[in-house]
Amino acid sequence: MAIKVHTCPNTWIHGGHPCWKVLKAVQDSGVPFEHVKEPLRRSRRDAVQEHTGQRKLPAIELEDGTWVREESKELVRRIQAGELPPAA
Repeated sequence: MAIKVHTCPNTWIHGGHPCWKVLKAVQDSGVPFEHVKEPLRRSRRDAVQEHTGQRKLPAIELEDGTWVREESKELVRRIQAGELPPAA
């Protein structure tokens, strides 16, 4: 099983979009992942709320089922530094 990258559906917006930045960092890292597009409306992000305590994106679901939700800049930094557990 690969990690899951939860983003909004607007990852087609490249450049400064937070979800795109995190998705690109995971792609560039070479770690196998599954892209999960969450609903655009925050009120419909029940799974994100359940696992992170908030409805903001992006979030990363690790193989062990834990979720990591931080601001995109911090997630990108952690991904590039190899601080997220690698996929098996």
